[in-house]
Amino acid sequence: MSWLDRVRNALPFTAKRDTADNLWHKCRQCAQMVFVKEWEDNLNVCPRCDHHDRIGAKERFAQLFDGGLHELIASPAAPEDPLKFRDTKKYVDRIKAARAQTGDRDAYQNAFGRISSLPTVIGVQDFAFMGGSMGVAVGEAFVAGVEEAIRRGCPYIAITAAGGARMQEGTLSLMQMPRATVALARLRRAGLPYIVLLTDPTTGGVTASYAMLGDVQISEPKALIGFAGQRVIENTIREKLPEGFQRAEYLLDHGMIDMVVHRKELPETLGRLIGYLAPEKAA
Repeated sequence: MSWLDRVRNALPFTAKRDTADNLWHKCRQCAQMVFVKEWEDNLNVCPRCDHHDRIGAKERFAQLFDGGLHELIASPAAPEDPLKFRDTKKYVDRIKAARAQTGDRDAYQNAFGRISSLPTVIGVQDFAFMGGSMGVAVGEAFVAGVEEAIRRGCPYIAITAAGGARMQEGTLSLMQMPRATVALARLRRAGLPYIVLLTDPTTGGVTASYAMLGDVQISEPKALIGFAGQRVIENTIREKLPEGFQRAEYLLDHGMIDMVVHRKELPETLGRLIGYLAPEKAA
């Protein structure tokens, strides 16, 4: 790019030209180039191979709630660097970079709205924020979402996407596993449903806690779901694992999850489940 083009593109009153970077999306699965508008209109699902790309809370809330209407639920404040952790970078610098990239405070957000006219609280874990890793802030947000569902007397839906616990917070991150479990016990005592939507990838401590505690376990197609990585398991048991091991369809066939649902069918499916599990809300 010449210096003249750089100056022209920097001026606020001149329209930037469409380029390959903003017109096309390359599918991570089949490597086909798809028009960005076609890809977005298809709910970020590749129209060629049906690969479900990762999306964040904003897109989830817009798709699942009736008319996209929702009310964000504030998450409690959490210590940002409780261990003063540093590896190749300071932990606080990693958090700042993730916030600048995503525009979110941390990896988990809650919102209240209606699905098929039924009141519901949804919590979404965003893999784009430090791999969706579970730290104190994520634990606080999850518990806050459950408590909001109890307060409103409605179901809670968790949409998971995580690489596991956040190593920069050590044992404090692992403590979010029992905290989430206790919060869900309160939700069940209140007689309210808990539905989990597993998305690609859901692994580590998240899988070992609230991701697998739903009254109904749903997954998007071909999502990677597991605790330890496939190579770690193979090296431990000294055996080759089956084809498609830890993918949604394999887990469905072996009774680990209840449904595999295409993204475009999620609003109808969730609305139907809420009507079954909380019939008094549908009345």
